[in-house]
Amino acid sequence: MRRIFLSLSILLITACTFSQDTTPAGAKKLIKCYPDFITGFADNHLIFKDGTKLLWDDGIKNKSFKDLLEKPDLKDMFIQKYTTGEFTLLPTKNFDPGRVRNEAFFMKIYGSTEKEVRQHLTEITWCPKLVGQKITVTKVNGIDKKLAQISKELDEHPELKKYLTNIGGTFTWRNINGTNRHSMHSFGMTIDINTAYSDYWQWSCKCVNEDAAITYKNRIPQTIVDIFEKYGFIWGGKWYHFDTMHFEYRPELIN
Repeated sequence: MRRIFLSLSILLITACTFSQDTTPAGAKKLIKCYPDFITGFADNHLIFKDGTKLLWDDGIKNKSFKDLLEKPDLKDMFIQKYTTGEFTLLPTKNFDPGRVRNEAFFMKIYGSTEKEVRQHLTEITWCPKLVGQKITVTKVNGIDKKLAQISKELDEHPELKKYLTNIGGTFTWRNINGTNRHSMHSFGMTIDINTAYSDYWQWSCKCVNEDAAITYKNRIPQTIVDIFEKYGFIWGGKWYHFDTMHFEYRPELIN
């Protein structure tokens, strides 16, 4: 009887071992945040509803900062932790949570060409009471609705009007200045607020050199940041290579 009990115990332990979920935490976040596109994870690949797959980990260790920006795998996108809310310490050198982006992933979600992205664009009115500016954004992932909600909340803060007028940009199919990497504006899921009250590392150093010495600067109130983060947008003001006008829909880095 004891032998039977021991055998059953071994079988149960073995079954539990084999049934353990080996999906990486970052992959789980992508599955959770993009349910309309991703079905699961298997064999080191993220699996999409159309049957295609993207490699999770390319196996390359100790990538340089340049390689992380230019040749990241999906796993690399989670190498730095984005923290919501107000921060008290300035970002350390090359701490840019969210700037490491696997372009193939975002092209799968939003479109791999300008024509494909444009098929999903729509126009909304930004801050109807305070501003009333028409902006063009994607409908994918309900981003148009999320930005409308953000707009609605910001509309209740007349003291913030100067930061919210003259929106710097939403959809524009282009590369990041000085690089061959697509700007996230190419996908219609990003918004730059008023550039007159914003700061950008390239403006600061008057260069495109990622290794240049940079002095951090920010004039954007925390209230604006908090409202954007509430709806899944990260803020470029939390980067060493700061871009304080920039808000980008990246819920996988917040959840």
